Amino acid sequence: MAKLLKWLVFAVSAFVLLLVGVAVALQQWVRTDDFRSRVEREATAALGVPLTMGRLSVDLWPLPAVAVDDVRLQTRPPISVTRVEARPVWTALLLGRLEIATLLVRQAVLPQTALAALGAAMQKKDEAAAKPAAPGPSASVVWPRRAVLDAVSWIDGQGRRTTMDAKAALAGDGLLQEASFKVVGGRFVGARGELRREADHWPVRVDIGGGTIRGKLQLQPAVKGGQLLQGQLRTENVELAALTAPSRTLTGKLQAQTTLRAEFREVGQLGEVLRTQTRFDVRNAVLEGIDLARAVQTAGLSRGGSTRLDTLAGQVTTQGKALQLTKLVATSGVLAASGNVAISASQALSGRLSVELQAAGAGIGVPLAVGGTLSAPSVTLTRGALGALAAPGGAAN
Repeated sequence: MAKLLKWLVFAVSAFVLLLVGVAVALQQWVRTDDFRSRVEREATAALGVPLTMGRLSVDLWPLPAVAVDDVRLQTRPPISVTRVEARPVWTALLLGRLEIATLLVRQAVLPQTALAALGAAMQKKDEAAAKPAAPGPSASVVWPRRAVLDAVSWIDGQGRRTTMDAKAALAGDGLLQEASFKVVGGRFVGARGELRREADHWPVRVDIGGGTIRGKLQLQPAVKGGQLLQGQLRTENVELAALTAPSRTLTGKLQAQTTLRAEFREVGQLGEVLRTQTRFDVRNAVLEGIDLARAVQTAGLSRGGSTRLDTLAGQVTTQGKALQLTKLVATSGVLAASGNVAISASQALSGRLSVELQAAGAGIGVPLAVGGTLSAPSVTLTRGALGALAAPGGAAN
C-alpha cells in the first residue's frame, strides 16, 4: 500500500510539473511579436476594423486563464479594453472542444457611435464576402458560462458616460440564469439591479432614484421565427430626474405601470425593435424652464421660470429611441393643461399644449406649441393663435 501511494504521489507530481512546463512554454510562445501580429491580422480580417493589442499571456494564478492586455479597435472613436481574461473549461479542451467558463473584461470604454460603426463595418464585410454556404458544420458563437464586467464604460450619442460593474451567468440550456449590475459612475450612479431565472420567467428589480422598478420578463419563440420578449414592470417612488439625468427639466416622484414587447432575431436588434407602453403619474412635480401661467399671460412670449404641478399624469409610448407623451393632464392651482408631446432620438421636443388659466372668474385659454430640447424646452403660441391675435378684435382660444 505504501509503495502504491508513493507511485501515485510521484505520478501526480510528474503530471503537475509537466503541466507547469507546458504552461511556461505556451507563455513564452504567445508573448512573441510574431504570434501577437498573427492574432492581430486575423482579428482585423474578421472584424473589418484594425485591431491592436499589447501583451498576451497564459496565467496559472489565481485560476488558469488566457489573457490579453491593451486591446484597441481603431474605430472612430476607438473601442478600448484594458484587459480581457478567458478562463476555459480544461476538461472540454482535452476533448477538443472550446468552452469558456468565465470571461472577465476590465476597464473597457465602449462609445455608442463606435459600436454602430463596427457593426456597419462587419455587415459590409459579410455582404461583400456573401456566397453559398459550403456543406458541413457551421461556426457558432462560443458564449461564456459566466461573464464579469469590471468598470466598463458606455458612452452614449451625446457623449455622456455611464460606468458599471456587472455579472451574468448562463444556464445549461444557454439562456440567462442570473445577472446583476451596479452603476459606479456617470449618469445613473448608485443604481443597481438584479434578475434571477424562475421557471419560464425572470423576476427583475432595479433600485434607482430612491425608489424601485420591479416586474418580470418572459422570453419565448416568436410565431414568425426569432424570439419574443415580453414584460411587465411597476415603478414606485422613483425620482424622475434620476431617469432623465443629467437633465432636470421635470422632477417629482414617479409611479408607473409599463408593458414591453420586442420580436428579434439578433440581440443587437433589441434597441431598435423594443416597444413600451406606460401609464404614469408624478407626485410633487416641478417643471423647470417653463412658467406656464406666465406663458399664458404673455401670449407665449415668456421664457424661463418653473411650474409647480399639483397633478401630472399621462401615457408614454416608446419605439427604439423615440418617445411619445399622450393624454397629458396637469393642474397647478388655477392652471390646467392637457396635450401631446413627442421626444425624438436627438431629444428634440415637438407637440401642443392647451393651457387654461382661471383669472377673475373667467378662463383664459391659450394653445401653445412645444419646442426646444429636453434640457432647454420652450413654448410659443401656435400659428392659429397668432393669426387670431393679429386679426382685428382677435383673441387666442
